[in-house]
Amino acid sequence: MTYCVAIRVDAGLVLAADTRTSAAFDDIRTHTKLSTFEYPGERVFALLSAGNLGTTQNVLARIARDADTPGATASLRSAADLFEAADYLGRALVEAQQKANGAAADGVNLEATLIFAGQIGTGATGLFLVYPQGNWIAASPETPFLQSGELKYGKPILDRILRPETSLEDAARCALVSMDAAIRSNLSVGPPIDLALIRDGDLRLSHRLRLGQDSPFYVEFRETWSTELAAAVRGLPPFEWEAPRAPPAP
Repeated sequence: MTYCVAIRVDAGLVLAADTRTSAAFDDIRTHTKLSTFEYPGERVFALLSAGNLGTTQNVLARIARDADTPGATASLRSAADLFEAADYLGRALVEAQQKANGAAADGVNLEATLIFAGQIGTGATGLFLVYPQGNWIAASPETPFLQSGELKYGKPILDRILRPETSLEDAARCALVSMDAAIRSNLSVGPPIDLALIRDGDLRLSHRLRLGQDSPFYVEFRETWSTELAAAVRGLPPFEWEAPRAPPAP
């Protein structure tokens, strides 16, 4: 019950996630799925989580503990590069699932998936999808985004618009359109939406927003997108049997 999307463009990183964890008729619950780890001037990371909430909370607790432990054998704070950091997260995820499996009842799905993004020093930004098995893949210039959860509804806008040269703000708008599509089409995805931007070179969280169903910006955003989308459909070429359309009023 989630949708997470992260985008990497030349200008930086965008991460967005819904907050719904259950959607029964009389029991709608929310929990943040976007976590950030900042060491200003040194490194910055963001994590999106989908899957078993207990597993992801175990991973987040370990990340915080390792980062604050001097001499820890591995941590986000000590990783030499993003690939080493992704390996560390993969191991932490596998161990959290194994630990939970020993105490869980049969039939409980303990798996989780992570989307990991960040930047270390003068290195390039990076974006990774960490699977429950601990292995990972990185976003590429050809596909500069990664998704988890109910991803099918929000994918078309990402495929059509995103390129490495897309501005960070336009990438953020694409992420919100993608989120809105998933929310409209699937009850298990719901607001508030958490949105974070990391501008290349900032080495900190550049912007973070939480957008509720009635947030003025989100209301205007949804209404504008719906209006413009309807106008775009009406502006498509007419079929040969249709009468010529009158030009729009000035």
